[in-house]
Amino acid sequence: MLANIDGTEVIGLIAAVLTTAAFLPQVYHTRKTKDVSGLSYPMLLMFFIGVSMWLIYGFLKDSPALIFANAVTIISVCLLIIYKIRYHNRKR
Repeated sequence: MLANIDGTEVIGLIAAVLTTAAFLPQVYHTRKTKDVSGLSYPMLLMFFIGVSMWLIYGFLKDSPALIFANAVTIISVCLLIIYKIRYHNRKR
């Protein structure tokens, strides 16, 4: 896998870090506030399926950037799904 890291893959890794890191504050904010009103189950499901497919694609292409970004993002979206289930009926 690491043998495929060239200039193009470095650009992908930088993009992966930035786009994945941009999603993490939402996870943190949701955990801290327990406010899941802005999260819908259909969006979370579609996002999970899409990210899962990108992860599979990353493995098929042997792309560290795609694998890294989508593995971390799957963890993040799973956390949001857990929070949505846990805090859905919570009164503020």
